[in-house]
Parts: sequence; C-alpha cells; structure tokens
Amino acid sequence: MYQQRLLERIREMEKHPELRGNPDPEVVVASVMRHLRMILNTKQGTAPIDDDFGVPDFTNLGSTFGQDTIPDIQRSIADVVRKYEPRLKNVNVTYIPQSDDVLQVAFKLEATIQTESREVPVVFETVIDPDGKVSVKE
Repeated sequence: MYQQRLLERIREMEKHPELRGNPDPEVVVASVMRHLRMILNTKQGTAPIDDDFGVPDFTNLGSTFGQDTIPDIQRSIADVVRKYEPRLKNVNVTYIPQSDDVLQVAFKLEATIQTESREVPVVFETVIDPDGKVSVKE
C-alpha cells in the first residue's frame, strides 16, 4: 500500500526523483495528518464522492455538549477514520477532558501506520472548536 496519496506522490517524485520507493515515515505521517484534517472538516452529505464521507455536523456542540454526546462523537470519528484513511490500522479514539476551555472537545487518536519496513505508532490530538472546525496535530 502506498504511504502517500497519488497527487502527493507525483509532486514528491517531481521534486526529488531520488526518493522513489523509499518513503520517509515523517512524510507519511504528515500526509496522513493532512488527509485526516480534510476528512474531519468535511460534513457528511457534502462530498459528491460519497454521502458518508466526513463527520456529522458538530457546530451545535458548544450549546448541546454533554457527557452523553462524547461516545457518539468518538464513535463517529473512529468510524470515518477507519473507513476513509486505510493507511491507519488499529485506530483508537479516546476523549481528553478539557478544563481550560469547556467549549472545545478533544480526543486522542492512536493508531499504527504500516510502512514498507515496519509499523509506526502515531498519536494525533483532535480538537473540535465551538464552530465545528476540527484541528489535528501530532
């Protein structure tokens, strides 16, 4: 399986032809993170490719947030990542309580990426702000 998306691979090969066939784990992680941002900031039903692509609308999260909604959000994130980011294996999403900003909801996304030579464990922090925008960082 390829470590980067097709257009990313083509751009990299044009810039650095000597790197063909030797994926750098940092490049792979950066590619996955960009793709996760795209997936998690797309609202379900808005992508012409697939009505299930993306996550449910989290814009009302700040006003309706409660402990009972966390498992649904967690499950939504995990399901969409498993379905649309095949480079990630063993995906686990865990809620991170936020005491400093009650309007944000944070999750830890743990997984592994299978490179050609080994499995690389990765951890991303995913934060949903009151506007429903999702940030993903390592």
